[in-house]
Amino acid sequence: MKIEVGTTAPDFTLFDSEKNKVTLSAQKGKNVLVLFFPLAFTGVCTTELCSIRDNIALYDNSNATVLGISVDSLFTLAKFKEEQNLNFTLLSDFNKEVSATYGALYETFVLDMKGVSKRSAFVIDKEGIIRYAEVLESAGDLPNFTAIQSVLSHLG
Repeated sequence: MKIEVGTTAPDFTLFDSEKNKVTLSAQKGKNVLVLFFPLAFTGVCTTELCSIRDNIALYDNSNATVLGISVDSLFTLAKFKEEQNLNFTLLSDFNKEVSATYGALYETFVLDMKGVSKRSAFVIDKEGIIRYAEVLESAGDLPNFTAIQSVLSHLG
């Protein structure tokens, strides 16, 4: 499924790295940046998420909640979050359902791994509408953070 700008974001509930359920629709009234990433503890994912950590004020100033999602277990994500001092929520899509719904799931990834999240970024406005969508085919590429920040600044 391909998510289109201007459509309602598919709702989901996933466990975070602290074992709490997080529901997208409960974020209404805030802008949300949803970042799917392939795997914790890998080079590009660490670079991407540490960049968000280091620039969290940009997202806070746009009234934006950041949600990082991967198919890693919540236990793996908890260790990754702790080691990298990440200051935003990481969610486990261990069952791969949300990644698939958002069109952000590799059938086959490196080393014949099946069902790994594609690096993707979605900006969802305060009403739950998709305002930015980027699904990358190459796990080595990073989302266009300049475009993401531009969209968020216009949403306010």
